[in-house]
Amino acid sequence: MKKKFKIRLQPKLLLGLVVMAALLLLALAPVISQLYRVTMEDYYSQLAFNQASIAADIIDGDSIKRYYHDGQIGEKDDYYEEIRSYLLNVKSHMGLKYFYVVVPEEEVMVYVWDSGVPGEEGVCDLGDYDYYYGDGNEIMHKAFAVDAEQTILITRNNTYGYLASAYVAILDSSGTPVALASIDVSMDMINDEITQFMIVSLVVTLIVLFISVFAYYFYVRKILIRPLQTLHRAAIGLVSDNMEHLDRFSINVKTGDELEDLAESFRYMVSELNEYIYNLSRVTAERERIGAELDVATHIQKSMLPCIFPAFPDHEEFDIFASMDPAKEVGGDFYDFFMVDERHLAVVVADVSGKGVPAALFMVIGKTLIKDHTQSGRGLGEVFTEVNDLLCESNSEGLFITAFEGVLDLLTGEFTFVNAGHEMPFIMQSGESYKPYKIKAGFVLAGMEEMRYKAGSVTLSPGDKLFQYTDGVTEATNAQNELYGMERLEKVLNANREKTPTELLPAVKADIDLFVGEAPQFDDITMLCLEYKCRMEDKDERTDN
Repeated sequence: MKKKFKIRLQPKLLLGLVVMAALLLLALAPVISQLYRVTMEDYYSQLAFNQASIAADIIDGDSIKRYYHDGQIGEKDDYYEEIRSYLLNVKSHMGLKYFYVVVPEEEVMVYVWDSGVPGEEGVCDLGDYDYYYGDGNEIMHKAFAVDAEQTILITRNNTYGYLASAYVAILDSSGTPVALASIDVSMDMINDEITQFMIVSLVVTLIVLFISVFAYYFYVRKILIRPLQTLHRAAIGLVSDNMEHLDRFSINVKTGDELEDLAESFRYMVSELNEYIYNLSRVTAERERIGAELDVATHIQKSMLPCIFPAFPDHEEFDIFASMDPAKEVGGDFYDFFMVDERHLAVVVADVSGKGVPAALFMVIGKTLIKDHTQSGRGLGEVFTEVNDLLCESNSEGLFITAFEGVLDLLTGEFTFVNAGHEMPFIMQSGESYKPYKIKAGFVLAGMEEMRYKAGSVTLSPGDKLFQYTDGVTEATNAQNELYGMERLEKVLNANREKTPTELLPAVKADIDLFVGEAPQFDDITMLCLEYKCRMEDKDERTDN
């Protein structure tokens, strides 16, 4: 029995040493790799920034306006070629990936110089432009200032690779920024070096483990086995207890060497694990609470929109139906329809910029203001003008609303409307097809104070229909990044032009779903259809008769 015990213990000891070495490797290698990555990123970032600073000092800022200013492209001269040659030499000697000078515009960056010969692959000429990538728009505009802080951008993408980018403003003689000296340093070699480091670490660990096992096995067997058994029993105890009592965990290993330290580390690990599980339980509970609150918010938002159809069963002059499908739990789109007075029906379709809870809250404010200010005898242009000023006063988040409101006179068929940056509606005259009604859109609501909005009008006849929507319809995107578009919308509307508003909207939504397929919904989808069925009977005429 004693001999059998020794035979079983030897593989246990070897396995313990192997597992310990593996755990140490798994614990230390990622940390060291990350430290190395951070150090190298700092090094290359500083290299890029230093070279960009030198270039910003060397390049004459006043000369840049000769080549590009306010969208105008100038002629190249000897100084231009001198700077281009300088950029190319620095790029070659310093091993830079890209070295260029650009003027950051709102949506694109316009090239003044690029290190290379124009016409070569990847080399931009004077006046060429490129779109920002990653956080480049924000970073480059932040750097485009006097005494800007050191501006570094670390990016990883398939097009440009793993880059450290630095941007330094070039100033003219008046101290005004006119361009950015921009440098991209490739850091792809970092990943290769980290991979080599992991391989070397693994090989070294295996060699050291092999030597240690066979050199010190007989010596450490007596002083190692018992403490390891204690650790083993402690670990088994944790598992058997389902880690329900980690706060009462204890382990007694008194060897005065690394094994005792290991036991202390094990005790500390259990303590940290206990705290982590406790914090995780709190976070999970908080997430569940937030999820429940979002569910409540979703129901509240839906209840704020008219959702009972038919909406006005006592009015045979019209039929109306609307729907809103949010991209998230709560959305920024909204629609509304209500009777302004006995003979005027108001309809509203709007879209708040952004998504989620902030957009939903702003939606509530916008919806309430529009409805409260739409009163009998008031022009819709005046309504949107006042609503815009009120929204601007309480718009600390910089949100805005595109909105369309129309009021239908049920007696005459006159449909007055006002458009604040919203989509153009489709109108189908009786017996004809749906066609987009091209109207000039005003500025968005909450975008700028003291804007003035003008209303327009069109006369509807019995049998005419109006279809209004948000950009979530036309900008619905499938897996191939193709947009649903106005043309497809017009086609499906005319394919279902005989349907009532209640039947039309589900048909359009089904066509959108068919087009999008498995692609996620990125924007709220809101639609409204109004059919003018017959004119209201004039009460004054009935009284005279």
